[in-house]
Amino acid sequence: MQDLTITILQSDLYWENPGANLAMFEEKIWKINAPTDLIVLPEMFTTGFTMNAEALAEPMNLTAFKWMKQQSAQTGAAITGSVIIKEQDHYYNRLIWMEPDGKYFYYDKRHLFRMAEEHQVYTPGADKLLVSWKGWNIRPLVCYDLRFPVWSRNRNNEYDLLLYVANWPEARKLPWKVLLQARAIENLSYVVGVNRVGKDGKEIPYSGDSSIISPKGEILWQKENSEEIFTYTLNKTELSSFRAKFPADMDADEFSIKH
Repeated sequence: MQDLTITILQSDLYWENPGANLAMFEEKIWKINAPTDLIVLPEMFTTGFTMNAEALAEPMNLTAFKWMKQQSAQTGAAITGSVIIKEQDHYYNRLIWMEPDGKYFYYDKRHLFRMAEEHQVYTPGADKLLVSWKGWNIRPLVCYDLRFPVWSRNRNNEYDLLLYVANWPEARKLPWKVLLQARAIENLSYVVGVNRVGKDGKEIPYSGDSSIISPKGEILWQKENSEEIFTYTLNKTELSSFRAKFPADMDADEFSIKH
């Protein structure tokens, strides 16, 4: 069973400045000092969490997409994070998953944060994404999705890692930390949450608290209020052993989701 090495980039962001953010993250990526399989960036990593989609959105296969393709090819690691994408007359908060050979997948944020009127600007996604990478099945989701456990439910242990990229404000740091642990416990899965730090253009502060949680709900790593480049290896044998000893998934309720 192959382990999975993951690198978290917890960073401040330049407000609504894609060029500056891409240059900054490129520098951080080249500071990663250990081999890694997956590099995780925050939500809207090119702009910060903005509703100014009309001015900042780009089509797929343009700047951010090509940058991710280049960084993945050069590092040999998959790279993921969300950006603002325009398709026809719709804007999406879209997580892109990029692999070194140029193969990619995407997930459009399902739960849009109405308290910031995200639902007035962006179109919600309808489909989940399940990625197979290095022998692991991974479900990537975005920020506010964390509050909705049905959407992330691990039916029949279909995934091994639940991944959230976020711009989650410091004012609600307690729910962020508690819910990451809850999602790990209820889904018998590793959970990784990657959040930003600093203040955005609206002076909203973010404390980071990016986290790696074990399938038992243990905090393996968590960091607040600082920029971090952190690499950690998830153990597949420990995951499989725990699931075999505690097969709670066998008693899970059956359900379906309306779209």
